[in-house]
Amino acid sequence: MDEKLKIKISIADRMYPLTVDPSQEEGLRSASKKIDTMIKQFEENYAVRDKQDVLAMCALQFASQVEQKQIDNAISADETIDRIQKINAFLDENL
Repeated sequence: MDEKLKIKISIADRMYPLTVDPSQEEGLRSASKKIDTMIKQFEENYAVRDKQDVLAMCALQFASQVEQKQIDNAISADETIDRIQKINAFLDENL
């Protein structure tokens, strides 16, 4: 059984100690870097007075990306099902 790792993740100049599976470490570190990059972009491009505002905008942006991917995947799944149904109909007619 995998041992849990104790790591520290930095987000917005604050350290967060976490206990994670080794398979999660790389993803968490990558995510924290992306968050910090996004924070810097918001701070450079907008007059932000509060870190909480920046973090809220980061959360909104990441959540909207996840939602859009789910929408895109649902559309893609519908298109795939439609294509399969057309192929099945074609095969039924020609076999």
